[in-house]
Formats: sequence, structure tokens, C-alpha cells
Amino acid sequence: MMPGMDGFEICRRIKSDDDYSTVPVILITALSDRENRIRGIEAGAEDFISKPFDAVEVLARIEMLLHVKSLNDQLKHVTSVAEKANLAKSEFLSSMSHELRSPLNAILGFAQLMESDSPPPTSSQQESIVQILNAGWHLLTLINEILDLAKVESGKVPLAQEPVSLVEVMHECRDMVAPQAEQHGIRLLFPRFDTAHFVRADRTRVKQILINLLTNAIKYNSWQGTVEVTCSVSTPERIRISIRDTGAGLRPEQLEQLFQPFNRLGQEGGGEEGTGIGLVLSKQLVELMGGEIGMESSVGVGSEFWFELIRVAEPDIPMDDGGQAAEARPQIPCLEQVHTLLYIEDNPANLALVSQIMLRHHDISLITAVNGYSGIETARRSGPDVILTDINLPDISGYDILKTLQSDPATAHIPVIAISANAMPLDIERGLTAGFFRYLTKPIKITELLDALHVTLEFADTGAPSKI
Repeated sequence: MMPGMDGFEICRRIKSDDDYSTVPVILITALSDRENRIRGIEAGAEDFISKPFDAVEVLARIEMLLHVKSLNDQLKHVTSVAEKANLAKSEFLSSMSHELRSPLNAILGFAQLMESDSPPPTSSQQESIVQILNAGWHLLTLINEILDLAKVESGKVPLAQEPVSLVEVMHECRDMVAPQAEQHGIRLLFPRFDTAHFVRADRTRVKQILINLLTNAIKYNSWQGTVEVTCSVSTPERIRISIRDTGAGLRPEQLEQLFQPFNRLGQEGGGEEGTGIGLVLSKQLVELMGGEIGMESSVGVGSEFWFELIRVAEPDIPMDDGGQAAEARPQIPCLEQVHTLLYIEDNPANLALVSQIMLRHHDISLITAVNGYSGIETARRSGPDVILTDINLPDISGYDILKTLQSDPATAHIPVIAISANAMPLDIERGLTAGFFRYLTKPIKITELLDALHVTLEFADTGAPSKI
């Protein structure tokens, strides 16, 4: 009870000040009734002592609150350090992704061009090109796996929870791994489903898990061995998918190390490529979807990996008049008139790559700019039908280019496609939110680039309100 401002108001002001909000406050007063105690708690006080008080008790309470504050300060410091470390890791991964993808873009881009060259390459040249492409795409897969694991560990991986048909997923996965199995002389056995099985999961991630387990079963199998896939209802609530191989099997000490990152269980010196990330990633994805994963193995007999997901009823899927599910977007034919593409890029190799691609497509005329400001001036002067721009430029970013073009009535109508080695999901989401018509990541696949250009040019011609 003080003149001008009472202890309740002092406490409220302390707690509302960021510099002092963590300082413990003890209210000490003759107002010991229930109503005033509640007022003290609502004001944010940590303790409430009634007069007359015992000095020993007051000291004990002060020491207790100081100890609690010390623990909270330590926790806050540890949390801050962890958050900074996580941010640093995210920034490093984003930078690493960009630095590795940029040279890969030239390697894979020109290899794709050579593969489809006219006249076609000789048989020995074709064999060399295939080796370059296989190694390049494998390197890209390794980069993506490392980034994927980082996303899962940070809890930033988006997962859909929807009914997924295991019949459809298995058919798709079988078609994807069949060439690899044939190359290794492996016989694939998939179940014949008498009834439909659906699980609550993310369709893309289920395919990723199944393909990873199938690929391992093929790679580490014996020559002319067998990979058998089964699907069964393990409990009324769960469905189990098992992948059994006839490989060498694993020893007990190897089983204990099975789901450790970057641990290839002694296969480092073997002929099969890998990172030791796939199984760890599969385990975490299964568990994020509420499932479970496991494995049994016998030396000289083979191994069986299995995972279980939550079983759900078959959904009601609306059908069209022909009784078929929604059709895929039809192929876009070559455009009849010549359109102009402005490509803004500072990397000479990337400029040369896109120039070579466009030389093969007479319906698109290419003009280029090597930095952001000259790109904006070229767009204003030439009025291209579509703009393709890199994000990281030496003067201004692709985002600044997009913002400037959108604010100018003379260029606001031109659709802009981003192309960048910044390939983290947050990068793509940010780009699309900013207003890019498409966001392509490096290294590019030529077919995807051409498809995106033709869809964008069709949009520019028709003025369609939606991005097809």
C-alpha cells in the first residue's frame, strides 16, 4: 500500500517490460485476504507474503525464486543457442544446395542436349552420355536425401493425411523399380489384391518409403535373387507392407546400427552407391505418419523390412460421366506463332545452355540480359511474352525484378518464371507466394522447362485466370 502507485500496478508494469519481465516479484503486504491474493496472481507476482512475516521464511522464498530464475535463464540460454544452431544449419543447407546445384545444372543440362542431338551421337558417345547423366542424377538424389533428412529432423516437412490406395502405390513403385531389378537379375513378386487397401498417410511419402526399401532389396540381393512384397492386415487398425529379399542378410551387431544416419553397414567399399540416409529417413517418415517400421534378417537367408500404417476405409471418389477419375493435363502442342522469351541470368554456362535449348524450338525467340537492371530495361523495351529469371543476380534479386515489373503498367501483364538453385521447400513456397508463375529448380530437366514455358505462353495468349 503506497501513495501514487500500489504494488499491484508496479508488478504489472515490471511484467509488461521485456527487460524486466523475468525478474521474480514478491508482494509483501498486510492485505492477506483471498481477493487480494488473486489480484497479486493476476498481476504476475511469483509469491505473496502476509505481514507480519518471518524473516527466515522470506529469505527462504527469495532464495527459492532466485534458484528458479537461474534455471529459467539457463533454459532460455540453451534454447537460444539451439535456435541459432538450427537457423545456422538451415542457412548452411540452403547454401550447400545452391552451390552444388549450380554446377550440376550445366553438367546435366548439356548432357541432356547431347543425348538428343541431331545427328544422334555414336554408340560409344551415347554410352558416355548415359554414364554422365546417371552419375549426375545420382548426385542430385544424394543432395536431396541430405536435405530431406534435415527437413524431417527440424519438423518442417509437410505431410498430408489422406486415404492412400496401396494397390495404386504398389503398381506405380513396381513400374519404377522394374528396370533396376532387371539389370540386377532380380525377380519381383507383388501381391494380387483381392480387395482394396487404404491407409491414412501422405501418398508421396509412402511411395518414397516403398521405393527406398525396394531399391535396397534389389541392390543388396544375390544375383538372380527374389524380392517379394506382401500386404496384410496386421491388426484391425493397421496394415503391414513387407519387402523380403534373398540377399546375404545382416549380423546381429549390424541390426543394432541399422537406422543410424550415414551408416552403410560395411557396404562403403562395395559396388553399390548410397549414403546410408534412406533407411533413417524412411523410419522417421513412417513414425511421423503414426506408423511403425522394423526388420528381421538371417545371415545367408535374407532380410525382411516391414512398415505399418493406419488403416482407413475406402473413400468415395466422385467419377466423371465416363466413369474415370480426373484425367491428366493433355500435352500442349507446339505453339503456332513465334513468342519472345527474355532470360535474365549472369552465369555464362546457364545462358549457353538455355540458348542451345531454344535453338531447337523455332516457336520461341530468345533474348538475354546478364543482370537485373538490364533485364528490367530489356523487358520495358522489347515487351517479351514471358520472362525467365534467375533469383541470385549480382545487382538485384529476381524478387526485386518481379516487384519492379509488376508495378509498371507496361510490364505488369508479363508472366515471370523463376529458375534457381535455391531449391528448399521454403524457397519454392516463397517464390510462388511472391507471384512467380512457376518456380523451377536447378539442375533443370529440359522437358520440364519446355512444358513450363509452353503453359506460361498459353496463359499469356489466352489470359486464363488460373495457372494451369
